Amino acid sequence: MLKKRIIPCLDIQNGRTVKGINFVGIRDAGDPIELAKRYVTEGADELVFLDITATVEKRKTLAELVTRIAAEINIPFTVGGGIGSVADAALLIKAGADKVSINSAAVRRPDLITEIAQEFGSQCVVLAIDTKKEAENWWTYVHGGRTRTDLETVAWAVKAEQLGAGEILLTSMNSDGTKAGFSLEITQKVSAAVGIPVIASGGAGNMQHFAEVFQKTEASAGLAASIFHYKEVGIESLKRFLFAEKIPVRRVDG
Repeated sequence: MLKKRIIPCLDIQNGRTVKGINFVGIRDAGDPIELAKRYVTEGADELVFLDITATVEKRKTLAELVTRIAAEINIPFTVGGGIGSVADAALLIKAGADKVSINSAAVRRPDLITEIAQEFGSQCVVLAIDTKKEAENWWTYVHGGRTRTDLETVAWAVKAEQLGAGEILLTSMNSDGTKAGFSLEITQKVSAAVGIPVIASGGAGNMQHFAEVFQKTEASAGLAASIFHYKEVGIESLKRFLFAEKIPVRRVDG
């Protein structure tokens, strides 16, 4: 069985790490470079860096900051925010990103997924899906969770895989920042429908939530932000807990 990954997420705004609840109420969470270095030391499997207002403000992700973070870490690094072309992706990969995450631009022009995959390989393309349940359906949102599309989430994930995406970063807007647990329903629906890894995001509040998402869905990784930033859950302790729960994890020291 493939080992499950634990991934801290750095949401960046104006060069600082921030965190909100349900995509609003943003507050400062620290210096991204110092956090990245700390997570490497603590045993994170990967890092995700998202410039959360790049798309809305029509500007590109801060490539200089990407370069500075990449110089300090030795684990896979995914970068997203404002990527609208192969050239944008190339800039970030040159700056040190191992993978790029695309969201709004892929919805607007799905061929972008294929173009980046053809240039750098599917393993470099992470499709980020911000999803929200309304009535009985889960819908895909864009522009940092501000705009609902007519794309049903599972169908969009399946199409993205067909177009060349190598991974899905699935964030439940209903659960984001609530610390009430991952949205197991949609995580399982998406992870069962595609043959590529799915990163579960949104709602992690304690170690048991990670155990649940790995035991009750086919998610390949669990992502969280504030509980790691504010040291409410330590990554090494989390991995020890998951190991004790018979969940395969990539690294347990000692």
